[in-house]
Amino acid sequence: MKRIPEYKVSLLPTAAITGVFCLILFISSAYGIRLTTVKHLFDITHNFSQPSDIAVSKDGLIYVVDGVNNSIKVFNQGGKFVFSFGSQGTLNGQFQFPMGIDVGSSGKVYVADSGNHRIQIFGPNGNYLNQIKLRSKLKSADPTDVLANEALNRLYVADNDNHYILVYDLSNLQLLQTLGAPGIEEREFRYPFQMAFDRNKYIFVTDVVNTRVQVFNPEGLFVTVIGGWGVEKGHFFRPKGIAVDKHSRVYVSDSYMGVIQVFKNNGEFYSAISDQGKTSVKKFVTPSGLFIDNNRLYVVEMFADKISVYNLAGDTE
Repeated sequence: MKRIPEYKVSLLPTAAITGVFCLILFISSAYGIRLTTVKHLFDITHNFSQPSDIAVSKDGLIYVVDGVNNSIKVFNQGGKFVFSFGSQGTLNGQFQFPMGIDVGSSGKVYVADSGNHRIQIFGPNGNYLNQIKLRSKLKSADPTDVLANEALNRLYVADNDNHYILVYDLSNLQLLQTLGAPGIEEREFRYPFQMAFDRNKYIFVTDVVNTRVQVFNPEGLFVTVIGGWGVEKGHFFRPKGIAVDKHSRVYVSDSYMGVIQVFKNNGEFYSAISDQGKTSVKKFVTPSGLFIDNNRLYVVEMFADKISVYNLAGDTE
């Protein structure tokens, strides 16, 4: 069974780091840290095995990557199962440990088929349409996420193992450019993992081992960095999932710490997620993929094998 690597580079024992982080945020909350509160609506469970990512279509269908089960499972707005597609294999429409997903404005579904080193494209009902066989200058491409800007005919692919963002032309499925390189400087990556757009189609990328988020404009030009290594507010240990709300606030899940932090799009720390009525930071079970649809926050809790769905209730000071 393939497990998602956590790339452990811990400088302190796990319990010590987690305790310090929670203590800092708990103490800070008592002195006025802003909390963005959420109200739990429902959980989605369907015999998942390490789900990793989620996307919601314009008509409200919820697509979940059920990676170890090599399938995409689809639910309605109330979390009721509708249908699934995919099975293990290398043929068209089959998967080998898919990791990431996006639904374009057209309703097309783009899946990062990690083990098969390709992106597969499906119709809204799961019918196979096409694929992009990824190429790399180094070892085989390892796509962990995909992001479609159909207005610009561009598809962005996070190539985790090679530390690049690959940009493809959706009109002919040809490679346009490669963003980044292995490293620690701006515009360099160490295991880019998941991506999200803001309303202006700026691209936000979780840069896992560099413990930060990097931001690029639609043309691929570097804009800014969010976060950095640490256990205080505004820092990360293992950033994985990312989503941007209608106010251009950036939500980042830290899978190792089990928390979700919120930032302004200029990189300034804004808040931490908390349960409505509580004054402490909410803990999740290995939060990975995130998605925001209107006022709903979807959280993939990978090792809890569920999707948690919340209403964004507001902020406290």
